[in-house]
Amino acid sequence: MGKKTTISIADRIAQVRSQFKTRDFIFHDGRDLRRFSIGGNTQAALAGVAGITLCFSAYGVANAAVTAVQLSGVLLTPASPEVKVAQLQNKLATMQANLAAVKHAAEVHANRVEQRQALITAVLEGKKSGKIVLGNETIDPQTAAIAADVVAPFKRVEQRQLSMAVKAKALVDQRYALAASHVRKLGISPERFVPARLAVGGPYEPVEAGADAPDAQADMQFRSLFMTWKKLDSLERGVIAIPSTKPVIQMNFTSNFGIRSDPFHGTAAMHAGVDIPGAIGTPIYATADGIVSRSERAGGYGNLVEVDHGRGIATRYGHLSKILVGANTRVVRGQLIALMGSTGRSTGSHLHYEVRIDGHAVNPMPFLQSPDFLRSVQDRAQVSTGGIGGPRTSK
Repeated sequence: MGKKTTISIADRIAQVRSQFKTRDFIFHDGRDLRRFSIGGNTQAALAGVAGITLCFSAYGVANAAVTAVQLSGVLLTPASPEVKVAQLQNKLATMQANLAAVKHAAEVHANRVEQRQALITAVLEGKKSGKIVLGNETIDPQTAAIAADVVAPFKRVEQRQLSMAVKAKALVDQRYALAASHVRKLGISPERFVPARLAVGGPYEPVEAGADAPDAQADMQFRSLFMTWKKLDSLERGVIAIPSTKPVIQMNFTSNFGIRSDPFHGTAAMHAGVDIPGAIGTPIYATADGIVSRSERAGGYGNLVEVDHGRGIATRYGHLSKILVGANTRVVRGQLIALMGSTGRSTGSHLHYEVRIDGHAVNPMPFLQSPDFLRSVQDRAQVSTGGIGGPRTSK
């Protein structure tokens, strides 16, 4: 058996050697023919080197393929149930966080639309500005990107609201300019009724870098509308303090405001109001809303009622036959407060009527001839609690 194996191996070697016989090669270089030979041993050596190189190349390719498959996860060891649960929990937490972000963004936009619409409606309908609040909550860029599809309808509504806000702002500016013009004609500065700085505030929340520029611009536009509206509201509320109606129904004058001949001494003297004649008992009405600061006998005035209208404006009603309101009583424009008479330093039944600003008497005539516009503003205005006051003055 051993002999047979030896023979078989020898035969195989002989067969292999027979494949590597000496071979002649002819090479033509374009001019000459050249002949060279490669022996069998040389051929066998070259074949061996080629085989080894091929094996190494095959090993490298196979190793790279296995590495690629491992990286792709195909041959990864199946994860344990605990790992799978942890992965699912992470995915669920991410989904919940995204859902919460979308919900928050939708709520911010919904509140923004509601607040802005309330402001626009109030401005166009001429309502007072006491209960309108504009939020300043912003949405970070990452949340905005996640919720873009959901809030798209809100953004379209906000764009239409912005267009309306621009028109409303122009309307408010026009109304303020008209009201201020009429107030100036009475010799009163509109700034008397408008605070130098309106009462606003809140925590400082700067706009984040990368925030939506159109949203920021729209927010500024609405805040500008809100501040202008508050300014107009302050002026119109202040106009309530301006005397604008007649203290008696029938208006005649026996003496005007300014220098006159004193009826008792005949010498030049300052007359701080106007005298309106009438029968004893003629009804006397308050010419603006206010609080009665004096209701008493007061020297040359006789029976006197003084009404403090706030903003430094007051009116006086003298020579009364009867006082119908007490001190510290709140009265409204057109309310009956006294009856005409001839008490005090008087030559006959009449009303001595004064208008005082910051304690100084001014000509009442412009106030008695105030335009319908001023009265219409006063009719719209509502007296706010605690809004009446001012310094008490004496003659």
